[in-house]
Amino acid sequence: MTKTITKYTDIEAVIYMVRGHRVMLDEDLANMYGVETRVLNQAIRRNKDRFPKDFMFQLTKEEFSNLMSQIVISSWGGRRKRPFVFTEHGTVMLASVLRSKRAIKVNIEVVKAFVSLRRILSSQKNILRQITEIRSFILKQSNKTDLEFRRIWKMLDRLTNIEKGSENKIGFKLDK
Repeated sequence: MTKTITKYTDIEAVIYMVRGHRVMLDEDLANMYGVETRVLNQAIRRNKDRFPKDFMFQLTKEEFSNLMSQIVISSWGGRRKRPFVFTEHGTVMLASVLRSKRAIKVNIEVVKAFVSLRRILSSQKNILRQITEIRSFILKQSNKTDLEFRRIWKMLDRLTNIEKGSENKIGFKLDK
């Protein structure tokens, strides 16, 4: 087994986006709960009705491959089966399946991690809205400036393209 993760700041690092959901791998959860992945998956199979598809699902081969390339995990040794992933609700349900004091403590940290990520994403949406407003303002100002420069270029064009001998000569005319 690898390093035990118990602080929600550590847990945030093992939450991934799959199919538009923030999820955790069965392997990471098993590690945190202090059980083997197969033991965790057996407990889930025994309590299948507690884990609908919006709580837990199995990754496709392509999703698993993409996720592994993001995580940069060695292909040596690897897994024989595609992992299950758990949404926030699925991780909460795990606490009721794995009834130990450690499961309760870990579950509290997992919930904190999901809440923290939700807060971060919410603040990013606000920043994105502000950036969009700034961009729009800059484009409007740029368009106004472009129009002014076009008018100036047209006037300069008229002044430099005066035909010789035309009546529109530059300078003063004396009326006779």
